Amino acid sequence: MITPMLNEAWSALWANRLRSFLTMLGMMIGVGAVILMSAIGEGSKQSINESIAAMGSNLFIVLSGSTTSGGARSGSGSTPTLTTADAAAIEEIPGVAAVAPNLRGSAQLVYSSNNWSTRIEGSSVGFFEVREWGMDKGYAFSESDIRSATRVVVLGQTVAENLFGDEDPIGKTIRIKQSPYIVVGVLAKKGQSMMGDDQDDIAIVPLTTGQRKLFGSQFKDSVRMIMVKAQSEEVMPKVENSINELLRDRHRIRSGADDDFTVRNLSAIMATSAEAADVMSMLLGAIASISLLVGGIGIMNIMFVSVTERTREIGIRIAIGARERDILMQFLMEAVMISLIGCIIGVVIGVGGAFIAHKLFSTAVVITQSSIIVAFLVAAGVGVFFGFYPARKAAKLEPIEALRYQ
Repeated sequence: MITPMLNEAWSALWANRLRSFLTMLGMMIGVGAVILMSAIGEGSKQSINESIAAMGSNLFIVLSGSTTSGGARSGSGSTPTLTTADAAAIEEIPGVAAVAPNLRGSAQLVYSSNNWSTRIEGSSVGFFEVREWGMDKGYAFSESDIRSATRVVVLGQTVAENLFGDEDPIGKTIRIKQSPYIVVGVLAKKGQSMMGDDQDDIAIVPLTTGQRKLFGSQFKDSVRMIMVKAQSEEVMPKVENSINELLRDRHRIRSGADDDFTVRNLSAIMATSAEAADVMSMLLGAIASISLLVGGIGIMNIMFVSVTERTREIGIRIAIGARERDILMQFLMEAVMISLIGCIIGVVIGVGGAFIAHKLFSTAVVITQSSIIVAFLVAAGVGVFFGFYPARKAAKLEPIEALRYQ
């Protein structure tokens, strides 16, 4: 029973090929847009998650204070209010996994005839645990290097490639501000940050080396910021409160006075960005879904036209014994077939569009099986919903009136 109906539906659609194609167009565009927008939204979420993972998990950044001069306030980090002693005290807080006091600057690195300007950070051995940053070659500097202010350096991938090319940098000597430094390690590749910065364009030296030999400081043991890694996401609120209380106490800040430091919860900031990406993904999907609604209205209009054109045919079918449900199924089958064919073509358009967007614009796209299945089911549902009323109208025609129709 179903096979003859499918054959009849296909014959009816094929007899009006152009009209059928134009009817499908709404479904094709709708399904393609839903899949494409979903792929772009999922790609954005994946990029944010990768950026979060690259920065390190459960991470706080404690910045030193600001200055006020002539009524103008400078930003956080402009006044050296944090010290290595503050970092050591924070490390004793319950729930803290690792701490890395940090100084940063920039300089020209020179090796043989090659040179490269990059960001240089002076930090402790805890830096590599806090940032969850492993080594690609060699090893990180040690506590003895910190105590001795040894001139050793760990390079990021970008710096190593630009200075050494294919040559192994381990054990080689480079010059930073005219002083020799031995390369002891090369960091694993991190890629771009959420802000688009190249995280691999960096060189790490022992904190004491940075304080005494590279950056210099009028305040002994001062640092620009302290990176803190909590043991788990659950203890982060408690750790944040403890850091604030500890530093206010150590810096002798009176009750009601402003802090001379700033604590930033990077995990919370990035989680907010991830939520924003979720909302954007839903919004893009909702906008694209409007095309499915428009396509469904197009199916209903064309099916009304088809019923009107084939009124006499319907009357003949009923007169020779076709039941009401047979007529209903026939026209409903046509509506569903238009939806499904349009949906299949739309899936191809959506997947192809996502691939083209990735290749042409380097946009991160992730095509999920669920988005294809949902788009397919919605398209079929739209075909049934908007095709039912015209099909029911055809089934309810009086045979005598239908036969008289010209």
